[in-house]
Amino acid sequence: MLNVPDVDAFPDHIACSSSTRSELVVPVWNGQGRLLGVLDLDSNTPAAFTAEDEAWIVPLLADIFRHAE
Repeated sequence: MLNVPDVDAFPDHIACSSSTRSELVVPVWNGQGRLLGVLDLDSNTPAAFTAEDEAWIVPLLADIFRHAE
């Protein structure tokens, strides 16, 4: 997982949009431990994502994708 509060201060960051100011990137695993992809959340607000966001997003993704191939 990567929480980037200021994309302009992150070396070599490639934003999806020029308005992006912060980003949260979370790997998505299935129940067998296979990486399915990543959830990439962007915000136009600096430091938009908190540890509390991470704390509910990770288990939510695990629950949703636990039976995915």
